[in-house]
Amino acid sequence: MVLDGVLYALAFGAGGAMVSYLTRPVYGLPLYFLAVFCLYFFRDPERPIPAGPVAVSPADGKIVCIRKLDPYHTRISIFMNLFDVHVNRSPVSGTITEVCYQRGRFLVASREQASTSNEQNTVTVQGNGTRVVFKQIAGVIARRIVFDKQRGDFVQAGERVGLIKFGSRVDVFLGPEWVLRVREGQRVKAGSSVLALRADLTSPVTSASVHLATDNLEPGWVS
Repeated sequence: MVLDGVLYALAFGAGGAMVSYLTRPVYGLPLYFLAVFCLYFFRDPERPIPAGPVAVSPADGKIVCIRKLDPYHTRISIFMNLFDVHVNRSPVSGTITEVCYQRGRFLVASREQASTSNEQNTVTVQGNGTRVVFKQIAGVIARRIVFDKQRGDFVQAGERVGLIKFGSRVDVFLGPEWVLRVREGQRVKAGSSVLALRADLTSPVTSASVHLATDNLEPGWVS
């Protein structure tokens, strides 16, 4: 559970108790409902982190777009709705070499234009011969991006790095050394779903094991 969820729940719960005391108990129910929802929304489950030369999903949600930007870069866009876990994780292990916050608009996060126009936080992680960039992007409801790390910090693949409150999107930018293991329309889980494999570091045995693990999952999921 993220601490923010506990604080929000306590505030809404106290408000509900006050409204119930001053008026009627039934009038406090909406605030009690919001308190319970906050506890649900800010959940932070433990996740098994895959080993090996893989890039994991930085967010829970649905892959709404996979776009080849040029011969060397591919963008994977993951949309989080209100009911997804909103804790973000690092897609790869390495050192954070750049953190860039950009003010912007609050368009619907699933729209293509949101990738460049919306308020966002861009993070670059570099290590083991690769450079991966991911963006935390605000949406219509999401107006608060939280990033807990700093430039120069070392992070492990799947390590918690922040969250976006109340619906949003995360974009991941991968170079030519990565082979994608996901498709548009799939749902992924932060820290445990494999987005891509390092082509230059993956042995046939490792690649086959990942294929076997993903082929046996329910449609729409990669782990």
